[in-house]
Amino acid sequence: MGLGKRPVHRILYRMQSSAGRALWIIALLAVGIGAYGAAWPTPQARASSLTLEAVFTEGLQNGWVRVERWRDLNPALIQEDFPPDGRLDQSGQRKVFFGSARPPSSRFLLYYAPGWDRNPRPVPVLLVHGAFENADWAWANPSESPLGCGALSCPSTGLMQFLSERGYRVFALSFAHSAGDNFFWSEHIANAIWVIRHRTGASQVDVVAWSKGVIAARMYVSGVRKSGGTPYRGDVRRLILIAGPNGGWDWVFRHGTYPSAWIYPECGGRWLGGSAHTVLNCWGFYYSHPELSIYRTSVGDFFPGLRQFVWPWDDVYPLPWWEPDAWTTYYGGWGWYSYSRGIGEAKADSLIPALRASPTPDAVAVYLLCGSAADIPFWHNEHTGPSDGTILLASCRDRRGLSNVQGEAILDLNHLRIVWDPAAMAQVEAWLR
Repeated sequence: MGLGKRPVHRILYRMQSSAGRALWIIALLAVGIGAYGAAWPTPQARASSLTLEAVFTEGLQNGWVRVERWRDLNPALIQEDFPPDGRLDQSGQRKVFFGSARPPSSRFLLYYAPGWDRNPRPVPVLLVHGAFENADWAWANPSESPLGCGALSCPSTGLMQFLSERGYRVFALSFAHSAGDNFFWSEHIANAIWVIRHRTGASQVDVVAWSKGVIAARMYVSGVRKSGGTPYRGDVRRLILIAGPNGGWDWVFRHGTYPSAWIYPECGGRWLGGSAHTVLNCWGFYYSHPELSIYRTSVGDFFPGLRQFVWPWDDVYPLPWWEPDAWTTYYGGWGWYSYSRGIGEAKADSLIPALRASPTPDAVAVYLLCGSAADIPFWHNEHTGPSDGTILLASCRDRRGLSNVQGEAILDLNHLRIVWDPAAMAQVEAWLR
């Protein structure tokens, strides 16, 4: 395979030998490439790099009235790796809108809800989804999500319709890679806010973020960025964080081989990714799937955005030692059924310390909405401490790095249900109001 126009840092990532890693480090120091990608252009250059590529207004599903495809020509926004089995590929209308099943991370979709241009509420609202989701599944039609909605019966409308009907001007993002680098997601949050402000004339936007989206939204507001990335521009009024891993997340490591059974196809897994294992025994046979793991590997880096909020909680909640390979999954090595490189390697890329050290501005009012029901159907729910089934309640409530928390609510809801349940939507609307 020829090198073509593949960026230098992408080639070097694939050099996994000791000599290769040494060369990679030398190259970084020599040419100024950051730990997560090439040096970024100045903010002034980026302002002129945002391009509207396509507009869609006909035949839109799930109640949206307009979808725009934007591209940021910043060369640091690279093509990310997609698992070869297609589990993260764009599908349905998203594939049409992106123009590809595996679009480059320079692209994002901006969705417009009914009334975006005429509803009376003065401050627009931007909805930011979580991992493995998109604007449709998360905010407009939870019944479409292949992951389920956290209940046996799912609604066909969500927070988008709820807020739009109450007079809010609502927008939502869809990202090219649903488990992608949070630096890229954060840049597109900044881009979307810029577009919304110019579309509506508003000086500020309220941001409602869920799960993985919480990390990216906090990054923008807190100024956690690469050199040359977009600085916070004072354009967020309220930041509502739903079921966020504010103190980090270790579910995929904490429960031995159980999470990976939801990931490995030979065990029946299909939709998820970011396994703690690179080798797993399914029904008596060992299978190797480094491309489904949470680590950087010789075959690519497929779930970088998940690795960026991994953080250990074993000092607070002991591991469930009775679950298969719990110890080796968490700390690394061969167990009876699997091989793991351990949480220590994954947390080396975590952004949790940076977010704790970079407070949100005092002028941004922050609100925390957390769930306490570990009852996601057909799921290995987080049970070693109070949780919403995936995120520990103590992590969601972690206020380190959040300067101006104006409200907190804990609802008896799980991680998926908390974005569409009437009680949760009413709480979000009360904070916006």
